[in-house]
Amino acid sequence: MEFLRPATWDEALAAKAEHPTALPISGGTDVMVEMNFDVHRPSAILDLNRITELTEWTVDGEVVRLGAAVPYARIIEELSGPLPGLALAAHTVGSPQIRNRGSVGGNLGAASPAGDSHPALLAAGRDVYVEAHSVRGVRLVPIDEFYVGVKRHSLEPDELIRAVRIPVADGPQQFSKIGTRNAMVIAVCAFGFALHPKDGTVGTGIGSAAPTPRRAVEAEEYLRGVLAERGLWESGELLGSEVVRRFGELVQAAASPIDDVRGTADYRRHALAVMARRTLTWCWNDYSKQIRSAA
Repeated sequence: MEFLRPATWDEALAAKAEHPTALPISGGTDVMVEMNFDVHRPSAILDLNRITELTEWTVDGEVVRLGAAVPYARIIEELSGPLPGLALAAHTVGSPQIRNRGSVGGNLGAASPAGDSHPALLAAGRDVYVEAHSVRGVRLVPIDEFYVGVKRHSLEPDELIRAVRIPVADGPQQFSKIGTRNAMVIAVCAFGFALHPKDGTVGTGIGSAAPTPRRAVEAEEYLRGVLAERGLWESGELLGSEVVRRFGELVQAAASPIDDVRGTADYRRHALAVMARRTLTWCWNDYSKQIRSAA
């Protein structure tokens, strides 16, 4: 196995072009587990730890450009304001040691349907983009088009993830996860939710309940219609139990889970409906308080 250790981003792109089957590694929290269990034996390892710009983030207007290797611990500490849903998801990742090494870029590279950051990224809106860089240039991949199968993404063999562009939250966001215990666990299922009052939309993200992370599109459209028709964005009045229940049903219907060692398909569907109702209620209660306090 060849070990490649570029010192700059340009060197990394050149190395990936020359060795397209090389496996990128930064935190290594997924890669090393697979290698230790002989799940994956790449021809080469591409170590990105010397490239400091991958661990930086910036805010440009209403968009956060999150470096691919910014660890979860820093997302929690530094970005809970502009990216509250992602920060909540980061809280649920592994142990403190894993949160100090793991990153959103690594989660995207692994493309596991159980990755904790995926539901939050999907819920953050349709203007979330993965920056895919290569010696050929830069490609912005919409988050909805990034996941193409179980642990499969849309990156080309010579591309590396440089950053993720995520809109700054304009409303409350939530994340909920169910596991077989309270910490250091792979999700049985997970759900991300966000209110986007500026454009009158809502965002959802389902994790570990389908071959890929996905949105609950019909649930989003249903709730968007209710909020607009009843003038609830302006009034902040209660949604009502029927709306909350129907939203949960539509989220449940959007999933296509399997039975496995962590849980049954039926349990995952049930749990998603519960998490959808709870996250919607939490977010709407926060939004209503904001409306009332501004009145």
